[in-house]
Amino acid sequence: MKKYFSLVLFAHSIFALPFAMIGFFLGVTTTAHPFNWLLLVLVLLCMVFARNSAMAFNRYLDRDIDAKNPRTVMRDIPSGKVSANEALIFVIANCILFVITTFFINPLCFYLSPVALFVVLFYSYTKRFTALCHLVLGLGLSLAPIGAYIAVTGVFHIVPVLYAFAVLFWVSGFDIIYALQDEDFDRGEKLHSIPAALGIKNALRLSVVLHIGSALCVILPIFFSSFSYFYYAGVIFFCVMLTYQHLLVKPTDISKVNRAFATTNGYASVVFAACFLIDAFLRTNFNF
Repeated sequence: MKKYFSLVLFAHSIFALPFAMIGFFLGVTTTAHPFNWLLLVLVLLCMVFARNSAMAFNRYLDRDIDAKNPRTVMRDIPSGKVSANEALIFVIANCILFVITTFFINPLCFYLSPVALFVVLFYSYTKRFTALCHLVLGLGLSLAPIGAYIAVTGVFHIVPVLYAFAVLFWVSGFDIIYALQDEDFDRGEKLHSIPAALGIKNALRLSVVLHIGSALCVILPIFFSSFSYFYYAGVIFFCVMLTYQHLLVKPTDISKVNRAFATTNGYASVVFAACFLIDAFLRTNFNF
C-alpha cells in the first residue's frame, strides 16, 4: 500500500477533496435531502478511486517521458519501485471500483461514471498534442463539487457548477505555474504546455487571468445562496492565497514553484472548504 500511495501522491487529494465536501454539504444544507453517513463514505470512495485511476494512469502513460526528465527520473515506475504492469492493474482495479461505487449512490452518478473516468484519464494524453492540457486537468478536478452534489440530490444546480468553474480555473492556473519547471524539457521533447508555447512571462500572465476567474467563481455563489461572514472570510483567504503564489513565482525566479504549487494551494482549498462547512453548519443548526 505504501508504494501505491507514493505512486499516486495521495497527499495531493487535498486539492479536489475539499471541493467535493463543499458540493456534498451544499446538497445537504440547501435541499430537503438529509445527511447520510453511508452516502458520504461512498462519495469519499469515489474521490479516492477516481484520483487513483487518473494519477496512476498518468504515471503509467508517461513512464518513458519521466525516465528522460531529470526532475522526474526518480518517480516510482522509472526508478523501478513499481512496475508498469502493476501500475496498469492498479488503474483498472480503481476504475472498476469507481463504477461499482457509483452504482450504490444513484442512477445518474452511475450513468455518468464512464464520462467522468474518460475526462480524468484523457488528461494524460493531452500534453502530446495540445498546450491546453492544463485546462483538461482542471476540468477533471472540477467534476468533484458537481459529482458530490449530484450524489446527494440526483440533479444539477448552478451553484456547484460555479464551484466547478472555480476549480477549473484555479487548477489550470497553478498547473501552469508547476509546468514552468519543464519549459525547456517540453520543448526539447516536443511536448505541449503553456510555458513551452508562450514562455515563462506570458504563461504567468495567463495563470493570473485564470486565477482571477477562479476568484470570481467563489464570489458569485453569494448571489444565489445565503452565506454568513464565515464564508466571506473563506473567500478572502482563498483570494489571498491565489495572489500570494504569484508573488512567490516570478519570470526571473521560479525556485519557489513547489511552495506555490503544493503548500499555498493546499491551504487555499482546505481553509476555504472549512469556512464553507462552518458557515453551512451554523446556518443550518442555529439559523446563523
